[in-house]
Amino acid sequence: MTPPAHSTVLTDTPEDAARAAIVRGLLAYNHGKTGISDHRPLAVLVHDEGGAVIGGLWGRTAYGWLFTELLFVPDSLRGTGLGRSLLLQAEAEAAARGCHGAWLDTFAFQARPFYERLGYECFGEIGDYPRGSSRFFMKKALSPASVG
Repeated sequence: MTPPAHSTVLTDTPEDAARAAIVRGLLAYNHGKTGISDHRPLAVLVHDEGGAVIGGLWGRTAYGWLFTELLFVPDSLRGTGLGRSLLLQAEAEAAARGCHGAWLDTFAFQARPFYERLGYECFGEIGDYPRGSSRFFMKKALSPASVG
């Protein structure tokens, strides 16, 4: 059997539509293998007085898990409990969606102790990423009692 004609393009400026095509194909494949199609975006946004987004949490729920892709609190709001509030809001929503766990990754120079205080535990590490540092993968079990 001859494979269909194709070409490849290496780029550092891909269009959003290209990512969307890859995601669609992968989700369709995964659905075919698992029968599960429950991917939903989840964001908790921080706005300034003018309504502009200045920080927040960006993630998604899928397969019974919350994945926090991005969490950013502006310097002027750090230490106020906002980061904790963002994460707990996302966890509560994930639990309401039926999720039983949450996971994320963070660098050694970022917020591992913050996540540990909120019940996350490290389950993996890539050393020397970036060089001289580490990237940690963390998870937490979610239940109504663990959220909040």
